[in-house]
Amino acid sequence: MRHRSFIPIVPANDEAMSAERRAFLKVMAASLAMAGASCSGPPQEVIVPYVRMPETMVPGKPLYYATAFIHGGYAQGVLVESEMGRPTKVEGNPGHPASLGATGVFAQASVLQLWDPDRSQTVQRSDALSTWEAFKAALLPQRAQWDANGGAGLRILTGTTTSPTLADQIGGLLTRYPKARWHCHDPLHDDAGFEAARLAFGQAADMLYRFDRAAIIVSVDADPFADWPGSIRYARDFLHNRRSDSPQFDKRLYALEASPRLLGALADNRLALPPHEIERTIWRIAARLGIASGGISGIPAASGQRAAKWEEVLANRLAAHRGQSLIVAGGSISPRTRALVHQMNAHLGNLGETIVPIAPVEAQPQNHAASMATLVEDIDSGAVTSLVMLEVNPVYDAPSDIGFERALSKLPFSVHLGLYRDETAHASTWHVPATHGFEQWSDGRAFDGTASIVQPVIAPLYHGHSAHELLSLLTDGEEQAGYVLVRRYWQSKQQGGSFEYFWQQALRQGLVAGSAYPALALSGTPTMPPQPDFNGPALRALFVADPSVGGGEYANNGWLQELPRPFSTLTWENAALLGERTAQALGVRTGDVLRLSLEHAPEHAVEAPIWVWPAHAEGAITLPLGYGRWAAGHVGNGVGFDAYRLRFLRGPHALKAEKTGRQIAFATTQHHQRMEGREIVRMATLDEYRRNPHFANDEPRKRTPEMSIYPEWQYKDYKWGMAIDLNACIGCRACTIACQAENNIPVVGKEEVARGREMHWIRVDRYDIGSASDLRSAFQPVPCMHCETAPCEEVCPVGAAVHDSEGLNVQVYNRCVGTRFCSNNCPYKVRRFNFLQYADTAIDRPRAAYNPEVTVRRRGVMEKCTYCLQRITRGRIEAEKLGRRLRDGEVVTACQAVCPTQAITFGDLNDPASKVNRAKASSLDYALLAELNTRPRTTYAALVLNPDDDLEQA
Repeated sequence: MRHRSFIPIVPANDEAMSAERRAFLKVMAASLAMAGASCSGPPQEVIVPYVRMPETMVPGKPLYYATAFIHGGYAQGVLVESEMGRPTKVEGNPGHPASLGATGVFAQASVLQLWDPDRSQTVQRSDALSTWEAFKAALLPQRAQWDANGGAGLRILTGTTTSPTLADQIGGLLTRYPKARWHCHDPLHDDAGFEAARLAFGQAADMLYRFDRAAIIVSVDADPFADWPGSIRYARDFLHNRRSDSPQFDKRLYALEASPRLLGALADNRLALPPHEIERTIWRIAARLGIASGGISGIPAASGQRAAKWEEVLANRLAAHRGQSLIVAGGSISPRTRALVHQMNAHLGNLGETIVPIAPVEAQPQNHAASMATLVEDIDSGAVTSLVMLEVNPVYDAPSDIGFERALSKLPFSVHLGLYRDETAHASTWHVPATHGFEQWSDGRAFDGTASIVQPVIAPLYHGHSAHELLSLLTDGEEQAGYVLVRRYWQSKQQGGSFEYFWQQALRQGLVAGSAYPALALSGTPTMPPQPDFNGPALRALFVADPSVGGGEYANNGWLQELPRPFSTLTWENAALLGERTAQALGVRTGDVLRLSLEHAPEHAVEAPIWVWPAHAEGAITLPLGYGRWAAGHVGNGVGFDAYRLRFLRGPHALKAEKTGRQIAFATTQHHQRMEGREIVRMATLDEYRRNPHFANDEPRKRTPEMSIYPEWQYKDYKWGMAIDLNACIGCRACTIACQAENNIPVVGKEEVARGREMHWIRVDRYDIGSASDLRSAFQPVPCMHCETAPCEEVCPVGAAVHDSEGLNVQVYNRCVGTRFCSNNCPYKVRRFNFLQYADTAIDRPRAAYNPEVTVRRRGVMEKCTYCLQRITRGRIEAEKLGRRLRDGEVVTACQAVCPTQAITFGDLNDPASKVNRAKASSLDYALLAELNTRPRTTYAALVLNPDDDLEQA
């Protein structure tokens, strides 16, 4: 069976089950899966649907369960759609402060990870198959030893965790075994931010950024809109008054960054500098603002006239907007400079206004890299005899210089709990399969401290165990269900009132009301940190999480591997990014393979293909993490290069680059980013917009007369349309993954992408704007335009491309004979041809993960965006039951629902009060390639930038 979509659940204590019956179940497992069985079914405990529980489950009608998606240790509120017991789609919880009804690419792709047949399915002892009972037996002598010596030699290793229940359990274990220790390891943990808070305030603290309150925002190599715990909320807040429906555009965003980031693409002004130059700039700006100017000395001068002008202008703008400015730092900036940024915010009166300190949300706030180094030192000294690792993979992603794999091999007893039998699992004594987040009871906190109960939507597919259940076994020697453990914790915290009412409300709403952390009163004035080393190496390595596979935990996810990266549109690969002058100095170009090694440790080397990027800072190379896996699964193994090999505990990461003479061909979805003289993305500055609000459709851009050889058709019922606001699109590509999950769009693989055969129904194009020294990026989502005078319909010989009664350009799959005339005639290139039976390949999703409302297309037919016709139909049926028309907002397309910034609006054009009509009434609204007279139903709001004139002239 190609996809192990369902495993029969056999009670372990059912001794009466006959051998014949067991054999019969083994034979029937595959046929049951093919028959559409509801897999393992719902969990045994009572789970609560979002808001209202129907009296009976209606076949074909999905239920939505409020839960939380845990990513990077932090919770995002989500609603999981369940089709007859099968989770098939994730939506954002509109009542949750971290999601506001939207999600990101990782939450959307978590459904595919849930159904991944490569997930670990059995307990293993070294390389031998074993059982849960055998593991429990092996644990008994270990616990006896811990009881005798107070837990001496026991270590617990977790990633970033915000789970109150898990923290309470670990606290209980450390109380029972006071000599045990808790260590944390997350390769993407913001250790610099942790150290910066201690340097500035003398205590650990998290910062909540209020982008909606700031008039001037300065980003110091940060990307809070990409993969920060509060990224969805931050992006929404920043763009709330830069949209076409309320075009105030009164914010101004400045970005100082080394590598292209999503925030930098939105910036009104952007300056690319290597990290040490950025730090010099910030310290000189601090001196201009009068922050301990006497204590700032020995800072090298600005590298050029342009950088010097930036210092002058930023200092003036920040000083003029006290209490209304915001400086946010991240990325590669040192803890000392980030501590200085905290002091600058305090000096400008931003604390309590645009930046709110709160207590650390992480359950164990600590420097993860230092914690790992301490753990390895203890192992080497013989102080550790037992190590329990909960859903971490340090053999793959720990700093190379600490030698974790070598240390792990010394331990007589090590336990790894994880979704996959990954690199660390192979090196451990015992491996225990973990439950997926949608299979377990747990809890977690969001970026602002808001707590959510994680409730399962399906029973464990592969008999896995949660971290809560394993810790209960370690502490008490007894198996306790996660439901019992989580419920017991929250019951102990309940003060007054009915606990049952509290529990039901928390499950129905998807959050614990009133659990957000209050503002933290910081003691005293931020202290001046010591100056960092302002000298950078000639060629520095910058390590970043890959925007599609993160730190490597999603490497086996085909949806994410095939998702084009925001700037390069690269798929199925990572590449080292560097600037044009750096590439010229090395004598290389895009596609060349370099041998990269550390100057102080030449034995640590990787061979990496390069991507030359004009907007990248010179003197640095960006290395995306998360690739080069060998135990990820059949999708992720052997893809890309492992940048972790070059990542050490401490820098500087000075690189040596050597040409190998090899070249590779990348699989990209957009081969150049030029508009070739056509105004595909229409744009203006804020001053130009104020002088001419109708610039997007003024006389030079006037549409051609709307003529057609066909008579005009009147749509008397519904008339569907879409508007996309380019001012709100941040290029995250969440819409692409949401569309793929909703519409059963298959994964085609690297070779097919390289041939131009990707299947995504909505793509996000990126265009370069400006000169190489001041390059900006503009993103444009492109679904099917649903043209009124559709060129595809005129050339289809079998009438497969037709208009329906509501104006949708639909595709009749059973008629299509694959001539591809429609694709050739489409000026927007949004139609996809199913060259092969992609849905049946090993890299595509298991059948149980398919949306039953959407046809799985056969080979040889054309497919494309349908405005989520199945959602329109479902909404219409429900409205007809109530004897009324559909109301505005009752039908939401998948791309519209997922968008973190609400850039996409959909609705009925026959409803004068609809949101889509209000969006299209904006003076910024224009039709893409309107001169072709296709009269598309999808239109765009032109882009308005607010650049600083003083910097534009620099």
